[in-house]
Amino acid sequence: MAGQLQEISPADLKTLLDQGQITVVDVREHDEYRRDHIPHSKSLPLSNFDVEAIQEITGPFVLVCRSGNRSKQAAQQLLNHGFGSVTHLNGGILAWEQAGYPVQINKKAPISIMRQVQIIAGSLVLTGTILGAFVSPGFLFLSGFVGAGLLFAGVSGTCAMAVLLGKLPYNQMD
Repeated sequence: MAGQLQEISPADLKTLLDQGQITVVDVREHDEYRRDHIPHSKSLPLSNFDVEAIQEITGPFVLVCRSGNRSKQAAQQLLNHGFGSVTHLNGGILAWEQAGYPVQINKKAPISIMRQVQIIAGSLVLTGTILGAFVSPGFLFLSGFVGAGLLFAGVSGTCAMAVLLGKLPYNQMD
């Protein structure tokens, strides 16, 4: 018998948190978590989701992410590993914030790695296109190279630019 995915509203989660009856597990990437998160939540990114780490949590827990998509994916992994039911926050942290509940914010944390990738890749493509149109068509290879890298990242699930950006000092974990 397959397990069941359950959703919880921000209001119900807030009530359970105030009563100390639930653990919040944030499945966003570490850089996203460092930027903002529900106070007292635990970080367990979907990219290296560890079922054993979840099993170490005593008591009920709820999975959260930015919008609810990744928490559903994490929940499905747990259901596939035999969990009877798994709960996630409906609408994610966006819904939590919209309801006016507190989020711990670190304004010194860098923007997420994927946003950094998008900014740099977009800048390189734009630069290659402009230089290719006005200076030399050879610069179009820059745009093609970045496009090929993004295609590879999408197909393989591995982004070399994100890995390199993650090694920069300002992106290191505290």
